[in-house]
Amino acid sequence: MIAEGVDHDMSGVMEHPITYRQIHASCHCGTVRVRLDWPGPGKAIPVRACGCTLCTKHRAVWTSHPDGRFHLEIADPDKVARYRFGTRTADFHVCLTCGVMPIVTCTIDGTLYAVINVNTFDDVGRDELVETATDFEGETTDDRLARRRRNWTPGVLGTPNGD
Repeated sequence: MIAEGVDHDMSGVMEHPITYRQIHASCHCGTVRVRLDWPGPGKAIPVRACGCTLCTKHRAVWTSHPDGRFHLEIADPDKVARYRFGTRTADFHVCLTCGVMPIVTCTIDGTLYAVINVNTFDDVGRDELVETATDFEGETTDDRLARRRRNWTPGVLGTPNGD
C-alpha cells in the first residue's frame, strides 16, 4: 500500500511530494501492531542484526528510517511489558501473550523514536531485506542517544499507546 505525504518547508509551502510505502508489523497474536511509513518506492530495506544478547536470543533484526514515521497501536496495554536493560534508555515492547518483541522505542528531547523488528513484518518479503551485523558494545549513553536521534524512525504525534 502506498500513501502520499507532502514535505513542507518552514513556511508551509510545499517543496515536493514524498511517496511512503506502508509496512505493517505485529506480534503473533496481534496485541502489538505497528505501521511503518517508509519513504520512497525502493524495494531494498536495510536491516541491522544487533549483536547484544537480548536481540541474539530473540533473533531480532531491526530497521528504521529517519525520514519515515511509525504508528504504534497496543490493543491491551496490560498484555505488553516494556523491558529495559543496559543503559535503560530504550523500551523493548514484549507481548505477554505470545512473547514477540516487534518494536523498541526511545524518547529523546520529547520525541518518540523507534526501530522495528523486521521478523514481525506482515507484508514484506525476505528478499527485500539487506542485512548487516552491528555491534554497539562500548558506545557511551550520549553517543547511543545521538545515533538513535539520527537513525531511528520518529513517531507520529498522537500515536496511541506510544507515550
